Amino acid sequence: MLSQLLADHAALHQALGFKFRTPGILLRNFVAFAEHRGEHFITTATVHEWALQAPSPEQRRHRLLTVRRFALSLHAEDPRHEVPSADLFGRASRKRRTPFIYSPGEIRRLIDAAQRLGPDGSIRSLTYATMFGMIAATGMRVSEAIAMRLLDVTDDGLIIAQTKFKKSRLLALHTTTRRALDGYLAARLKAASQSDALFISHQGTPLAYPTVITVFLQIMRSIGLRGAAGSRGPRIHDLRHTFAVRSLERCAHDSQAVARHITALSANLGHAHVTDTYWYLQSTPELMAHMSTAGETLHRGVTA
Repeated sequence: MLSQLLADHAALHQALGFKFRTPGILLRNFVAFAEHRGEHFITTATVHEWALQAPSPEQRRHRLLTVRRFALSLHAEDPRHEVPSADLFGRASRKRRTPFIYSPGEIRRLIDAAQRLGPDGSIRSLTYATMFGMIAATGMRVSEAIAMRLLDVTDDGLIIAQTKFKKSRLLALHTTTRRALDGYLAARLKAASQSDALFISHQGTPLAYPTVITVFLQIMRSIGLRGAAGSRGPRIHDLRHTFAVRSLERCAHDSQAVARHITALSANLGHAHVTDTYWYLQSTPELMAHMSTAGETLHRGVTA
């Protein structure tokens, strides 16, 4: 019963344009857990027990809220489904995780390690080295890189059609990035594959998001930038943060130029609102030095 209700729930969200990927995975896991216990309705006790299996407080709360939204939908039609309290595990901390800002050397080590991936003679190493390098050089989302097709590579740049906010954009490429991408394309077009995906596995199939994350984490541990499994460290998403920060560091340091740059950066990152871009900006010694200089200039009565 719960399996069918979940299938209907997922179909409704997908019809409305939601990918429903991560919630779908979690809810299928929960439904299997509940049905294994012979339950046909959501109960707070079962949600609590299932959520407690997550390894961290943040993941437990995420599990809870995911099932809670499902329960709210079901409860509207059948009150036998219980809706667990959002504070079942206490109030959530809203502390934002500090992004890791990569140095150029660390990005180089990531790409070099990707180039050493096996199996020998396959496209796998070139696929991951090019993908990680392109994310770092353009600030695109990892999901956008995975979704790119061969026809999205144009003479003018990269067409990002599969976006978070359903808004396409064109990304210009630096000459070095274009050269690396052209080198990958030469190998990609020779690879045996029935897919038109830009980035493919050594088996010729499109890459899956969990696989990309797993490979990234393995590489990061191999080069010493992350600890053992389960420990925190630099994320692939932090490459996007790094792009935003480094690009701001290199813009002309006057107030009008920064304002123009923020607007352009927001469009490049594919944000719906320019205010979303502020979340990607992190203090670095270079930025703090420029801020200090601007503050001193303002204090002397000179327009920055």
